[in-house]
Amino acid sequence: MSLAARHLEGVGIPTVIVGSARDIVEECGVPRFLFVDFPLGNPCGKPWDVDMQYGIVGGALELLERAWAPRTTVQRPETWALGEADERWRKRYMWVGDENREALAQAGKARRRARAAHRQGGRE
Repeated sequence: MSLAARHLEGVGIPTVIVGSARDIVEECGVPRFLFVDFPLGNPCGKPWDVDMQYGIVGGALELLERAWAPRTTVQRPETWALGEADERWRKRYMWVGDENREALAQAGKARRRARAAHRQGGRE
């Protein structure tokens, strides 16, 4: 997305990247970046949290309107945690350990079987 944004900007189309991988996006040199400190894949907020999502999208539009300097990064104040003291998601997010390794492996095998069946037109 970062490279696509740079290309669009080059032909006169303004862009804002909303994302979580701050180091990667800033390294690509996007013109405007709205950083949200959330798990990857959730740049616009928690599922079903409409107020949070509106706030983030509104922040992106505001950044588009107000950012005059190149490579502008703004960080949103929202947090993914359930409460201010609950930052455990960082340690748990996409965690693989002895306790869940086998279950995750079985889930992956089941997903691959289902995808293969779907590709064959539902025949398994």
